[in-house]
Amino acid sequence: MPPLHKTFLSAILVSATALSPLAASAETITGALAKAYQYNSQLNSARAGTRVTDEGVAIAKSGYRPTIRGSASIDYTSSRNNNLGQTLNITTGNFGVEIDQTLFDGFQTKNNVAAAEAQVRASQESLRNTEENILFNAASAYMDVIRDRQIAVLTAQNLQFLTEQARAARSRFEVGEGTRTDVAQADASRATAVAQLASARATALASAATYHQIIGDEPGKLRAAAPVGKLLPGSLDSAFAIAAAEHPAILATEHLVDAAAFSVKSAEGALLPQLSASAGISS
Repeated sequence: MPPLHKTFLSAILVSATALSPLAASAETITGALAKAYQYNSQLNSARAGTRVTDEGVAIAKSGYRPTIRGSASIDYTSSRNNNLGQTLNITTGNFGVEIDQTLFDGFQTKNNVAAAEAQVRASQESLRNTEENILFNAASAYMDVIRDRQIAVLTAQNLQFLTEQARAARSRFEVGEGTRTDVAQADASRATAVAQLASARATALASAATYHQIIGDEPGKLRAAAPVGKLLPGSLDSAFAIAAAEHPAILATEHLVDAAAFSVKSAEGALLPQLSASAGISS
């Protein structure tokens, strides 16, 4: 994991431990990202999927271990002795244990373990890619709420201004200094502003719903975030180079290619000779 990514996630986790219901009145973008990192359902699902993939290594390593089989049988017979008039019941049983150990399987187990480990690395990179996408969406939702709330405020102020203009136009018309056209135009502008305010408030509510979906909490008072331009690469070429070397989606695909190659080798191993040893005991 790149140092920058580790530092960023560390900062988020530190902020997460400081969150409480009595925190500062204004939410910061770092606190919002910490909530998303902890509570986002898609991210928690991806973490669970990564833990499931980890079990594949243990399953693949089971090929190195011996297998034990047990068998048991019980026979029950009943016969009558005509001379003595007695019934004889005879019960017999057989029990056995057999141990099989693979000595050589054409390197199938070795390649299966390598493929499972590559799958784990791919799953970890996929998780990191999901983390980055979720945090990016959380940051976008945070800024969208701030933007749309401010647009709604400015639209409301514009409505107040146009309302005063319409009132002034009507007053001028009443004293004979204006025309009906002026009043109609002012009323039309005000009606447009009313519709724009309703649209702006609906957009702000939609942004708040998206914020709640991604971050897991209702947006309260949000503090504006600082510019992040200083964190960007120095040039477009350097950005491409960093992405090619560190982007988790690319790394995950590379690990999946490795896993597929090991799976092919494992399938080829089935054509090689097999050698195993077995021992058993029965009574």
